[in-house]
Amino acid sequence: MQIFEDIPRRGFGITAIASFLVMLSFWSVLSYGQLVNPIFLPTPDKVLVSLFDQLGTSVYWNHIGISVFRVMAGFALACLLAIPIGLFAGTYRYGEAFIEPPMEFIRYMPAVAFIPLIMVWAGIGEWAKILLIFIGCFFQLVLMVAADTRLVSKDLVQASFTLGASRWQVIQTVIIPAVQPRLLNTLRLMLGWAWTYLVVAELVAVNSGLGYAIMKAQRFLNTEQIFVGIIVIGLLGLISDRIFAFLNRRLYPWA
Repeated sequence: MQIFEDIPRRGFGITAIASFLVMLSFWSVLSYGQLVNPIFLPTPDKVLVSLFDQLGTSVYWNHIGISVFRVMAGFALACLLAIPIGLFAGTYRYGEAFIEPPMEFIRYMPAVAFIPLIMVWAGIGEWAKILLIFIGCFFQLVLMVAADTRLVSKDLVQASFTLGASRWQVIQTVIIPAVQPRLLNTLRLMLGWAWTYLVVAELVAVNSGLGYAIMKAQRFLNTEQIFVGIIVIGLLGLISDRIFAFLNRRLYPWA
């Protein structure tokens, strides 16, 4: 293997599948060999049976639907506000000086710490869950969009001014198109973070959602259902990640 050397797509896919098989083998050795108490680590076949049982009920699909809604709503709200702010901070030095220091300060605060405030601000309804996911994404996204914007070639910007473009024309026709491939990849990473905040968001007075199903299973030591919830969240996150990767390849093949 050479550093940074490309490999065939088939070889990449086989290696990726092999990594999952290694994880499954390790899990099988620990569970089937009873090296870990079955209460804490059920066998893969029991988890698989529980997965199909859960997916065979309308209740579990309702949990999946409401969780997808909460993640997408919080993520979309974060994108709606963070992208223009990040573009402004990345384009203008005064914008960077004004916006990035507080963003850097707040992004180190754990989103969980905002739960009491969120309950005061938004109550315990759907907005509370959406707002927590928004907070978990927004501050990071502003900084990442600003960093992507600063990677736009300065030569392109100077050439545009030389050709007589106005400041707004440079932003509209040079900076925004140039930043789009990196921005879509940033959104792909950010959506992954949004999924990680789901269970935390669904701790706030809920009776639905995958996080609720996981916590309910934990109260009854139903470890199989806990694994099912974790696996379903992972699969949903993987699907959304692959959608973004596909869009990036189709929309910006040169990148």
